[in-house]
Amino acid sequence: MRARVLAAATAAVLATVAPGVPAQPAAAQVASAARAPLPCPKAPAPKVSRPPRPVPPPAVPADRAVGGAQLDTPGLATPAGAPAPPAVTATSWLVADLDTGAVLGSCGPHEYGTPASTQKLLLTATMLPKLDPKQVVTVTRGDLDIAPGSSAVGLLVGGRYPVETVWLGLLLNSGNEAANVLARLGGGADGVAGGVRAMNEEARRLGARQTHAVTPSGLDGKGQFTSAYDLALIARACFASPLFRRYTLTERAQIPAQPTLKKGGFQIQNENQLIYRYPGALGGKTGFTELARHSYVGAAQRGGRRLVVTLLGAEARPVRGWQQGAQLLNWGFSLPRDASVGRLVEPGELDAAEAATPSGSPVPPTAPAPWRGPAVTAGHRMAEGDWRVIVPVAGTAATVVGVLVTLLVARRRRTRPTGRRRA
Repeated sequence: MRARVLAAATAAVLATVAPGVPAQPAAAQVASAARAPLPCPKAPAPKVSRPPRPVPPPAVPADRAVGGAQLDTPGLATPAGAPAPPAVTATSWLVADLDTGAVLGSCGPHEYGTPASTQKLLLTATMLPKLDPKQVVTVTRGDLDIAPGSSAVGLLVGGRYPVETVWLGLLLNSGNEAANVLARLGGGADGVAGGVRAMNEEARRLGARQTHAVTPSGLDGKGQFTSAYDLALIARACFASPLFRRYTLTERAQIPAQPTLKKGGFQIQNENQLIYRYPGALGGKTGFTELARHSYVGAAQRGGRRLVVTLLGAEARPVRGWQQGAQLLNWGFSLPRDASVGRLVEPGELDAAEAATPSGSPVPPTAPAPWRGPAVTAGHRMAEGDWRVIVPVAGTAATVVGVLVTLLVARRRRTRPTGRRRA
């Protein structure tokens, strides 16, 4: 009898503090698990020593949803029924259609990453339309202000080079001094600083809201970030240019001699192995720093489709960055033409949307949620797995049950008969 009273009291307490909680909490756990991010297939990578990862800016919900709600995830996004993508070492990646803008799949597309030399694509998207490829530019000492031992094409102080040659040095050999030359030329009176400012303005125009350039070359700088999604927007803008398509597919180029400096010319070769080893390759850009690890952008065409892949934070083992890109391109080409988990926004689209709703304009009212009362609201939040509600409610319930048990035990002692028990 007392057990039934205790059980009834316990049930009453739980019903009072959290009505609306389902009778089977496992159902809530299953629903919560269903909402958890899907893990991305990961290839094992060797441990490497690297500088501490920079702290990214605070996440902006609107920026994480650019391109569609399915892309707002730190995990995997693939079309329903699609085969599993290959396991890669990259921390984030994205595959998209260059022509339609459809995103075929991704892993953490809006997670902040460090670009390394894929940053040079943003420089290209910004300056290629502005600079005359036939213009001859003289290299200054400041242009060679790059990190010792970092990638350089071999331009000489006082040397005179056609701008087209500098572009080839940038895209084939990832020349950091070439990046300084082009940013200085396109930056106007403010030089390289003006060029970097123009790069950030171009990133915003393209909709790459998680991208912030600090250096034109991609050499690491405090506060410099991008994302796999943003890189795809930038790459799409680059591949829209016939000049870029020609440059990025060039296998070899000649750096002219400098007679006034008594230096001969030399040849450079494209470092992107995709163009040599992947049928239908369209080009792209490699990148590496100790901090960023390997980054990669590559594109290819097959069966009338042009796809682009972007990846950040990869290791070169078990396979190199371009090979991981090739595997993801193969996966993308295997999907139906209408497969999609989102899209690449068009240049200027986000700015136009913001202009259509000027700052300070009243937000359209939304219908108020039906009144549930605090107890029912707490119950629903517990059903959704909100531990900020579950813990205090469970503690309250345990306290009340403990008080009831103490009272029942005390009552039993008061009513117990005295004397020996009979056999």
